[in-house]
Amino acid sequence: MQPNRQRPSGEERRDTNRPLRVLVADDDADTVKTLTTLLELEGHAVRAVHSGADVLPAIPTFRPDAIILDISIPGLSGYAVAQAVRHSFTDMRRPLMIAISGMWKQAGDRLVAQQVGFDHYLVKPCDPREVVQLLDKLGKQGAKTS
Repeated sequence: MQPNRQRPSGEERRDTNRPLRVLVADDDADTVKTLTTLLELEGHAVRAVHSGADVLPAIPTFRPDAIILDISIPGLSGYAVAQAVRHSFTDMRRPLMIAISGMWKQAGDRLVAQQVGFDHYLVKPCDPREVVQLLDKLGKQGAKTS
């Protein structure tokens, strides 16, 4: 039996001394359009999907540095997707996971999100500057390790 591996810290994530690849997953078209436009203007490569079931197949081909994921997304909940991502990246560096939710806003919801693998939890409508700051921080951490 192999020992449990802890989640990698920001310093252990992949080299991000370049524009980030960000997967945005939300069923709300306005949220997806806003985040996609914002992140592309920041110089990042963005792929958008509109259901939880589309997130997992997109990961191996797009190889995101970060995933911004709605908790209440159809097809497969954000919690289930985050847990699957956490378990599928046990031997390699996993993407930064950012939850966004307009429905699940209580402290208990944040705790569940942390337990299933999210690194950050934002409430809709989230402040675009906060998203940019989280990604900038990821990029700077990756640049320090290169």
